[in-house]
Amino acid sequence: MVNGGWKWNVPMKISPELQKTFLTLGREKTLSPKTTLLAEGDISRHAYFILSGSIRLWHNNDGADTSVKFFLPGELCASLQSMHLEEPSRYELEAISPCIVRAITKSELHQKATETPGLNDYFNSIMVHCLVNYQDLFVDRIAKSPEERYRALIEDDPEILEVVPLHYIASYLGITPVSLSRIRKKVRSAKQM
Repeated sequence: MVNGGWKWNVPMKISPELQKTFLTLGREKTLSPKTTLLAEGDISRHAYFILSGSIRLWHNNDGADTSVKFFLPGELCASLQSMHLEEPSRYELEAISPCIVRAITKSELHQKATETPGLNDYFNSIMVHCLVNYQDLFVDRIAKSPEERYRALIEDDPEILEVVPLHYIASYLGITPVSLSRIRKKVRSAKQM
């Protein structure tokens, strides 16, 4: 379903009534690029539903910026580990571009999930979807080359390549921007053959 230029990017179908209920949660915030929503070491108190723009989850690995996940309109993002376990986050959430989000507190999420039929199932499907994605990311980092992971991005998540700056893509793939440039050139050359 398209709402104001975005589609629900969720792992399960939800009814229009549930969509409306969900979009009343939290409060709307406008973010500038580079706005930090959650700093490493802080305890996450909010989840963010993205209405426009893009956000990344990243980790500072001894001074090296490692992008872990990109979130686009129609997705819910948070540091699940920090929010669920109420422990300091090992990650940062940062706006990549100008964004409009709904900032939803953990207590409001829990309250609405118990009050609203279907909402708890929706949240559970998001959690399972995230776990599967992180498991795939972990295995891909071990089993696939950066070029194979880049080709998978082209195939599976082309919209990320349209909106996320290349230096963040390189960070996500675990390579330098120069290496990414070589891979992109090789992939383009292979397409032209």
